[in-house]
Amino acid sequence: MDEFTREVLGSFAVWKKDTLDLHTLFEAGGNDPEARTRVFDIVERLVKEGLLEELGNDFYSLTEKGKQVAAGR
Repeated sequence: MDEFTREVLGSFAVWKKDTLDLHTLFEAGGNDPEARTRVFDIVERLVKEGLLEELGNDFYSLTEKGKQVAAGR
């Protein structure tokens, strides 16, 4: 798993929240526009893989599977 993916998944623990909006998840990419695009692509992939659930209005939460992966299990 690459660094950006780990940071996106770890964002929920860092912010101590069950749901985060896309703009908060962009923080994994810092201020670099290309890195933010990469984060967006990662979020889309994590939704397809079942690690994130899209809640609407650009909000996401970890699925049970995502929580296990984020915890390193």
